[in-house]
Amino acid sequence: MIKQIAFRMKIKPGAEAEYKKRHDEIWPELRDLLKDSGVVNYSIFLDRETSTLFAVQEVTGESGSQDLGNTAIVQKWWAYMADIMDTHEDHSPVSVPLEEVFRL
Repeated sequence: MIKQIAFRMKIKPGAEAEYKKRHDEIWPELRDLLKDSGVVNYSIFLDRETSTLFAVQEVTGESGSQDLGNTAIVQKWWAYMADIMDTHEDHSPVSVPLEEVFRL
């Protein structure tokens, strides 16, 4: 069964192009970890007016990327992205789960 997970994050104003560039060049080992962990589809959308990112994942099983923070590669990615995102002290992105209210 495929489950959808959605959440929002923030990037720093003016970091939009760099955020996109870094994701266009996502590390193969990170992509493999996501896929191996059951993430079958992952999209991130940007609201340029607010610098808010909206992420939607389709996952098999019960977990998604938000549950991979204990892996070395994810911690390295967080540190790499910390200069352009709102993060916690451990460099994990400030992420707010979103509640699904409609699906067609």
